[in-house]
Amino acid sequence: MTAAQRPPAPDAVVVGAGLAGLACALDLSRAGLRVALLEASDQVGGRMRTDRRDGFLLDRGFQVFNTSYPQVRRRLDLKALRLRPFTPGLIAHTSDGPVRLADPTRRPGSAGELLPGRALPARDLAALAGLVAYDTLLPAGAVKRRADRTTSAALDAAGLSRRTIDELLRPFLAGVFLEDRLETSARFFHLVLRSMGRGTLCLPADGIGAVPAQLAAALPPGVLRLETPVGSLTTTGVVLADGTELLAGAVVVATDGATAARLLPGLPAPQTRAVTTYYHAADAAPIAEPTLVTDSALTVLNTCVLTEVAPSYAPPGTALVSTSVLGGDRPDVAARVRRRLAELYRTDTSGWQQIAAYTIDGALPAMPPPWPLSRTTRTASGHYVCGDHRATGSVQGALASGTRAARELLTDHPAAHRSAALTAR
Repeated sequence: MTAAQRPPAPDAVVVGAGLAGLACALDLSRAGLRVALLEASDQVGGRMRTDRRDGFLLDRGFQVFNTSYPQVRRRLDLKALRLRPFTPGLIAHTSDGPVRLADPTRRPGSAGELLPGRALPARDLAALAGLVAYDTLLPAGAVKRRADRTTSAALDAAGLSRRTIDELLRPFLAGVFLEDRLETSARFFHLVLRSMGRGTLCLPADGIGAVPAQLAAALPPGVLRLETPVGSLTTTGVVLADGTELLAGAVVVATDGATAARLLPGLPAPQTRAVTTYYHAADAAPIAEPTLVTDSALTVLNTCVLTEVAPSYAPPGTALVSTSVLGGDRPDVAARVRRRLAELYRTDTSGWQQIAAYTIDGALPAMPPPWPLSRTTRTASGHYVCGDHRATGSVQGALASGTRAARELLTDHPAAHRSAALTAR
């Protein structure tokens, strides 16, 4: 290929096709820039992927999709995702036995289960209802402006008893934050509570990977390049793992935090949380409802029958059970999980078949207070970096960080923006 035949260098390279990279590449492309989105693996999505195996849909770690996030509502066609909802509530297994908590505004028939003394003492019931109402009704900006502290301190300040926190709220929130000490930023906790009060927790019928796949489908042809790992950055572009140099006017690193720190020397590597999710196939569902089950003993974080949420997750006549634990996979953990599932579901699990176990080492960034809910994507090297580790550990955080990277790049490189706009005419 001669120099005249060689395609022009991209105006911007985005490294990583997770949610942040997809959002950034979409916004830059829509602004008229020539964009190359480079992804090391064979699919988009990063940690938000779904594998298909023997008729099963296996998300890479248990995940839920929240419809209330502003970036989700702005960018995604929710109807096309064929979303299937979870029960608006949970079954909490406490030291006194199972307790059902449900949102009476969405499930009026469950109101009786929330009578004082059944699920919670009257004082705790009032405190929790006030906390949820306050966070749900308060503007997001007011929540963000609060002085930060730990989630544990925030729950104490709300007037909740230590027993209710430890038996009901800690097990549930441990599955949200992937840590069981409730040391996560209270500002983030309040935003999570707000989003749950305003949205629906659900799963796409084709698996959680349908979310990034829909974003990728909106990219212009030729932008996405799969199986194209980047080895290093230069002042004029990137060097691919095979030694090829790709010139670009600007580079955005939209990878996980550890990879970003490797590509951008001087960028601190964020602390992260690890989780392992086990998938078991059973001949019949141990409970016939799409409800999350939590464990106050924290032997497991949570478990649910995914096929009660979305039957498409398994072949007909088979139930798929998802169960998550903190940390990595070990033979003793897998055996302990199976025993605990027998207790939680009150059934014999010896015949259940383990389909898969996924350990996600950097599943979420650790977010101790004071945690900045958003930060600039500009770096000292002149490159840009985005991802949930630069905002909040959520779909909203990843998409918002990618959006900010595109906005800041376009602000810093107006000449490229103008040139692209003229070329497109």
